[in-house]
Amino acid sequence: MPKNSKVTQREHSNEHVTESVADLLALEEPMDYKASMMSVGGPPALKVKEPKDAPEEGDGRPAWNSKLQYILAQVGFSVGLGNVWRFPYLCQKNGGGAYLVPYFILLILIGIPLFFLELAVGQRIRRGSIGVWNYVCPRLGGIGVSSLMVCGFVGLYYNVIIGWSIFYFFQSFQYPLPWSECPIRKNGTQAIVEPECDKSSATTYFWYRETLNITSTIADSGGLNWRMTLSLLAAWIIVCLAVIKGIQSSGKVMYFSSLFPYVVLFCFLVRGLLLKGAVDGIAHMFTPKLEKMLEPQVWREAATQVFFALGLGFGGVIAFSSYNKRDNNCHFDAALVSVINFITSVLATLVVFAVLGFKANIMNEKCVIENAEKILGYLNSNVLSRDLIPPHVNFSHLSSSDYAEMYGVIKTVQEDNFPKLGLDPCLLEDELNKAVQGTGLAFIAFTEAMTHFPASPLWSVMFFFMLINLGLGSMIGTMEGITSPVLDTFKIRKEILTVCCCITAFLFGLLFVQRSGNYFVTMFDDYSAGLPLTIVVILENISVAWIYGTKRFMQDLEDMLGFRPYRFYFYMWKYVSPICLLVLIAATVIEMAISPPGYNAWVQDQGAEEFQSYPPWALAMCFALIIVAMLPLPIVFIARQFNLMSDGSNKLSVSYRKGCMMKDMSNLEEHDETRFILGKNPSETPSPMPTHRSYLGPGSTSPLEPANSGPNSRYGTGYLMATTPESEL
Repeated sequence: MPKNSKVTQREHSNEHVTESVADLLALEEPMDYKASMMSVGGPPALKVKEPKDAPEEGDGRPAWNSKLQYILAQVGFSVGLGNVWRFPYLCQKNGGGAYLVPYFILLILIGIPLFFLELAVGQRIRRGSIGVWNYVCPRLGGIGVSSLMVCGFVGLYYNVIIGWSIFYFFQSFQYPLPWSECPIRKNGTQAIVEPECDKSSATTYFWYRETLNITSTIADSGGLNWRMTLSLLAAWIIVCLAVIKGIQSSGKVMYFSSLFPYVVLFCFLVRGLLLKGAVDGIAHMFTPKLEKMLEPQVWREAATQVFFALGLGFGGVIAFSSYNKRDNNCHFDAALVSVINFITSVLATLVVFAVLGFKANIMNEKCVIENAEKILGYLNSNVLSRDLIPPHVNFSHLSSSDYAEMYGVIKTVQEDNFPKLGLDPCLLEDELNKAVQGTGLAFIAFTEAMTHFPASPLWSVMFFFMLINLGLGSMIGTMEGITSPVLDTFKIRKEILTVCCCITAFLFGLLFVQRSGNYFVTMFDDYSAGLPLTIVVILENISVAWIYGTKRFMQDLEDMLGFRPYRFYFYMWKYVSPICLLVLIAATVIEMAISPPGYNAWVQDQGAEEFQSYPPWALAMCFALIIVAMLPLPIVFIARQFNLMSDGSNKLSVSYRKGCMMKDMSNLEEHDETRFILGKNPSETPSPMPTHRSYLGPGSTSPLEPANSGPNSRYGTGYLMATTPESEL
């Protein structure tokens, strides 16, 4: 080609030009591909102006303003409520410090490799989850749709939790806190404590009766709880405002929502360590029970927690990564975000057990006082002899050790009549072993501990504001997992799509703000995400490692990053991660089959929870959640296997920038592409694609081979004109 030709001149310029294939070959004036997309046998489309509200890469896609903004977005999405109220519970339940060993091992084997994989495909293809998996393997394009469905289900109930936190946040501006004491009911001239509260506790009563006003069964809806409805509306308004401008608005929100929780956690850690009994809680937490490591259940729960902690399969990771530059070091990002997530979980666990250690000491002292009064009553009524009381025991200043000694003597001497006395052992260990998680930890146990803090309203405001920010960061990622694939597939203004999604979600979310709504939150949490999301991720792994090809993917990464990733990832993606995920799926199915499907219903008369089985309609709803989330997988596969659905690439477009030409002709055969462009037979046409090294596996040499060879090349190929290959991923 002559040196003074238009194409050559543009090749050496930094100007970003997009042209149709015909214009390039005819050396005509450049045309904006958005204004004129050339379809095979179709007229050019009308020009559509795209708003330029964000920095853009060569393909016109918005980009992050800074690397820090992107990292904070990924951290905000992966670090969520589960780090605060799920990880500490699992740690306590599964062996304390010993639980950290299987968790860390599975983080290395499953977490970081699969997180790196999602970051890499999103960054390379620069599309949301639907576009990414349509490109990698069109027959498995349902992966992106299933991912979107799961995001929708999770977003519906996750924002309800933010609504609860908003309600508690505004209730915290009172002194004393409204859940610090049981309400008093007047019965004529008498004032008695509310029986339901007296049987449980003040914080438990406030949660179930004042906040949720919960019914006794899932079958009794009880109508809408108007206070929770307003809280849910406020939560969706906040989320809508945060994501309405895409990454330009959500990125700015992340500066605060991702960093503020760490400020609160450090404040709580310092305050917690100064509390009486905090050391007991932390010691109990980190005392390893090594025998627990031999139980398969511990490894299954550790794998599940790793899986959900990083937000794998939701599409949010891919969506955020798709706004990066193609040469961004996503390998470093994967390791950094994973380590930050792990450290955050440990930090939150320290805070939780410092506070719970303080609460356990308070409850233990209360138990000692109540039982000491019983013993004094028995002494005064001569039921017990005063000779049973050790001489050094002082009832006015009774310590836990003195009570334990007295309890042991009475139990030994009064062995036959001891059960009738109704005395409790009041052991600190028993209080520390009371495992609480989820809403029970945040809205009952933690709030009860804060009532004993000096300046308790201040700490309560900080705590629930932290929960709002943790939830908001995760919701922004969830919303990106929904809106990005839709925006990539359909030309819709992001503002209109965001508002429509939020309004629709609020209307569906009314299911969760009925008086029985908490039971549906539990149902969605148990069934809508677990199994479908695990299947989505293993199909992601298989489509890249076995269909697209691990060797080919490693070569893409080397070309994209400028260095070859460790061979460790080759083996993880190819063998270890799929096997671990298969075992996790099998264990999840077995667990679902063994465990009776049901929920913990609040029984008002007893002031306690009671397990109840789901009625038939609710059981059908549970399985419908799983089926609906997984249904796009077989539908898309069958439709594309029998050519009933396009693979989404029925238009030709060329992006010509800095000597790099990328072409996507997914619905043309390789030879047809050449004939279409040059009008020659394949045998007569030299390949426009220079050969380059192909990664053949760890430690192998790299002989030359055509870049467009490999599995699935007919669905997505491209031609290289300079240094960076665009033919793969």
